Amino acid sequence: MLTNDDLKNIATQVRRDLLRMIHAVNSGHPGGSLGCTDVITCLYFSAMEHDPKFNMDGKDEDIFFLSNGHLSAAWYSVLARSGYFPVSELASFRKLNTRLQGHPTPAEHIPGVRMASGSLGQGMSNAIGTALAKKLNKDTHLVYSLHGDGELQEGQIWEAVMYAAAKKVDNLISIIDCNGKQIDGPVDEVLSLGDLHAKFTAFGWKVLEMNGNNIPEVIDMLKIAKANTCKGQPIVILMKTEMGFGVDFMMGTHKWHGVAPNNQQLADALAQLPVTLGDY
Repeated sequence: MLTNDDLKNIATQVRRDLLRMIHAVNSGHPGGSLGCTDVITCLYFSAMEHDPKFNMDGKDEDIFFLSNGHLSAAWYSVLARSGYFPVSELASFRKLNTRLQGHPTPAEHIPGVRMASGSLGQGMSNAIGTALAKKLNKDTHLVYSLHGDGELQEGQIWEAVMYAAAKKVDNLISIIDCNGKQIDGPVDEVLSLGDLHAKFTAFGWKVLEMNGNNIPEVIDMLKIAKANTCKGQPIVILMKTEMGFGVDFMMGTHKWHGVAPNNQQLADALAQLPVTLGDY
């Protein structure tokens, strides 16, 4: 059983990984990746029952869908660090003719990846379909999905939200990264989402909230979410995070949504993130 300190160390290394990956090709999305590193780490190293040997069906294990696929650098690092493929492969991120492209796709045969997530808004529909398949197969394991708050501006999300509640898809835990920022600026200025707690409640979901950059709180809330499954309602966790979390000059702004650090910025960022597991 990993301790909270163990999980913090893994998350710190993942942050180092993703920054180096993005810097190496001058392309990627560091802001949201840094913000969501803690929850992806906690899912794979604590909350989920999963098998790094990987089978596409995901039978008899929990399944995770990254709907906001531009956070791929964080997810790839966690997959590698939890044994899905060699950590050394992270050096191939976003390079031609490699598996680890900017947006994950099963066409590249990446262990752990079950859907393409280049287009925002589709992950919840995939997660719901998978959750229903588990019910049909008498598989008691859960489906998790991660979404950006800006992604909730996509209409398909709300069709899926309505469907999941109406069909009592209660083996689903969806997590919304509420960092309040998207590529064009603050979410409230681009297209305000209003009161998400009230909206999901009105749609018939069980709503929980947590600080996604506090690992003990993340662990506790994932346990609470799991305890509330199979009770007739899908679960949503509204997760408050800080875009760019862990690197002081990347926090508090949307400008690091899709910009790679230069050499000096990478050095400054890595100075704030000590090596814990060893760099790839």
